[in-house]
Amino acid sequence: MSRNYKEDQANEVEALDSIYCGEMEVLQTEPFHKFQIPIATEEYNADAVEENEKGLACKLVFTYTATYPDEAPLVKIEEAENFEDNFEARLLEHLRQTIDENIGMEMVFSLVSSAQEWLNVQWDEHKKTQEDERVRKVQEVEEAERKKFEGTRVSVETFMKWKLDFEESTGIAAKREKNNDCKKLTGRELFMCDNTLNDSDIKFLLEAGENIENVKIDETLFQDIGELDLDDDDDEDWVPGADDDDD
Repeated sequence: MSRNYKEDQANEVEALDSIYCGEMEVLQTEPFHKFQIPIATEEYNADAVEENEKGLACKLVFTYTATYPDEAPLVKIEEAENFEDNFEARLLEHLRQTIDENIGMEMVFSLVSSAQEWLNVQWDEHKKTQEDERVRKVQEVEEAERKKFEGTRVSVETFMKWKLDFEESTGIAAKREKNNDCKKLTGRELFMCDNTLNDSDIKFLLEAGENIENVKIDETLFQDIGELDLDDDDDEDWVPGADDDDD
């Protein structure tokens, strides 16, 4: 007994209309039924301003063929919303695989359910990608802020180079050099630095051509030196004015 394809197709259309509660729209009935059913992700929001909050949506357009369901129906995707460039081709390929699994049976409900699930998976992956990107950007900002406070490790060489560059750029080096040139040495500093003071007067007399044998010494200045009492104890006991009292 041959199969009545037209009757089977009409029965499926009636069942689909009751399942989708008015969302399904019949576009034509002859020569074969053509109708469309909207699908969208669970979080779809048509009024959302940001695409990342809107979700995915489209309309699946089915057209029966003469021997459907023993052969595949024609399927098109229209009014796709927020689809990436390759989403439409990928969804059609996914539907073709489902068709191959259901040849010989009324399959529109299975096709719609499969397409709906595919959209949800794509949207979940999209959200995960967006969240990963957001986290990456936050980490980049945090890393940049951390490096600002971390600074550069300083060695003796890098510090001395920085110090020289800083003093030159601020004029400190020139000012220090000027101050060093203007600094006056004290008498003590001059004495300590002048090595010529280490030489005796006799050397200078010799250099001046003087005969040291002709230098006269007044011996009377040294006649009483033997009578001097240099005992430290006597010096400590002596009190100014004591001799005057004895007299």
